[in-house]
Amino acid sequence: MTREEKANVIQDLTATLGTSSTIYLADISGLNASDTSNLRRACFKANVSLSVVKNTLLSKAMEASDKDFGELPELLKGNTSIMISEVANAPAKVIQTFRKKSDKPILKGAYIEEAIYVGDRFDELSNIKSKEEMIGEVIGLLQSPAKNVVSALKSGGSTIAGLIKTLSER
Repeated sequence: MTREEKANVIQDLTATLGTSSTIYLADISGLNASDTSNLRRACFKANVSLSVVKNTLLSKAMEASDKDFGELPELLKGNTSIMISEVANAPAKVIQTFRKKSDKPILKGAYIEEAIYVGDRFDELSNIKSKEEMIGEVIGLLQSPAKNVVSALKSGGSTIAGLIKTLSER
């Protein structure tokens, strides 16, 4: 690979790291071709981008990025694959499901919304709720009091006396 090609790869990786809020570093070495293909297929189904990167190029891209990756550059030893997703827990769930059949891939670390996770912390990472799940919970909590009022008004019947009685009981 020429210096120009390396500079282009670093520039592309820096742009990818800059726009991504969920980045996982994993070691998929030791997987045979069939298992690697199955892992890539599982990642594709979960909308997770999986690519194998050179440690030195990824390290330089992390340095060039405006994000603080903390301890993650120190984990760039051996084979490294980068998993990028819009949903914070999707890569962890893919890895967790895949590890039921094999002891690989090994999670080295993760960068999720400015938080750094180091090591195999699948329980924490797979339980992180996505943005959509959090919005759904907040909307559900906000709708709950309104639903209680509407159901109370309906339970008293359609007469004014019934409505006043129901409201006075509450």
